[in-house]
Amino acid sequence: MRACVQRVSQAWVEVEGEEVGRIGPGLLALLGVAADDSSQDASYLAEKIATLRVFEDEQGKMNLSVQEVGGGVLVVSQFTLLGDCRRGRRPSFTQAAPPEKAQQLYEFFCSELSKHGVPVAQGRFRAHMLVHLVNDGPVTLLLDSKRLF
Repeated sequence: MRACVQRVSQAWVEVEGEEVGRIGPGLLALLGVAADDSSQDASYLAEKIATLRVFEDEQGKMNLSVQEVGGGVLVVSQFTLLGDCRRGRRPSFTQAAPPEKAQQLYEFFCSELSKHGVPVAQGRFRAHMLVHLVNDGPVTLLLDSKRLF
């Protein structure tokens, strides 16, 4: 499972002109589910994102988590994070989970994240979405439940 996590002052998602999810200060998590992912991957990443210390404390150091600052997380499914661009010019998505499995793990990830006391907003699975964000920092991190970058 992969996530691109961005610290934001606000973020929201629109589907067909309708706003479907919004947060104020917090994190935008673009989430990609791989074919070999399990609930353990989702639990690991949910805990990691909830406790990631990327918000500044009184001394200006990134020392606080989204939990500690009372922020929210907007989770948007994005299978293209599993795109393999090593060969040719068209990405291969063979590593991405089939839609049914991906949706199940996406929803499980969101429920696990909310268990950490973090308000969770969501995009709409398998929809064409317009994702709006105001990057704060910018702070952008890549997380993977299976490997280190």
